[in-house]
Amino acid sequence: MVTAENNGRRRVRLDAIDRKILRNLRDNGRMTNVEVARRAGISAPPCLRRVRALEEAGYIRGFHAELDAELLGYEVMFHALVGLDAQSDAVLGEFERTVGAWPEVRRCDMIRGGGDFMLRIVARNTAHENELTTRLTRVPHVNTVSTFQVIRTGKFEAGVPVDEPAQREDRQG
Repeated sequence: MVTAENNGRRRVRLDAIDRKILRNLRDNGRMTNVEVARRAGISAPPCLRRVRALEEAGYIRGFHAELDAELLGYEVMFHALVGLDAQSDAVLGEFERTVGAWPEVRRCDMIRGGGDFMLRIVARNTAHENELTTRLTRVPHVNTVSTFQVIRTGKFEAGVPVDEPAQREDRQG
C-alpha cells in the first residue's frame, strides 16, 4: 500500500494484499479483522490499519446487511425506466430528491439511451406496485414511465470485481 495526499484525501495505490482485503470484505462484511488478516496473509494490526486507510481513501464506503425482501413483506421487485420532459440540472436534481425520499426506491441511476433514469423499486404486492407507478407518473417533469417486474434474479453480487492490475491490462489490450 502506497499513500499520498490528494486534495486533502489520502490516496491509496492498491497492492495485492489490499485487493485480497477488499475481495474478502466485499464478500463478507462481517468477517473479523483476524480472519481478514489471515486470508490476506498478514497479521491483524497492519490489516486493521490497511482497512482504515481503504475506508479513508473511499475504497470502502460502508458495510450493510443484505435483507430478505420477501420476509420483510416486499413480494414484488420492479424496475422503472423514467423519461423526463427536460434535462436541466434543476429538473434532474428535483427528480432525484423526490424519488430519493421514497423508501421503496432502492436505487436511482441516471442513464443514457432510452430514458433518463432507471429505478429499482420494491413493493408489498401488485396493488402497491401499481400505486407506486401511478405516484411516479405524477412527479413533476415525468414524461414517460415503463415498468418491468422482476420474475427472478439469476445473479446478484454486491460491490464490483477487484482485479489484479495485470488482469485489467489484459482485458484492455
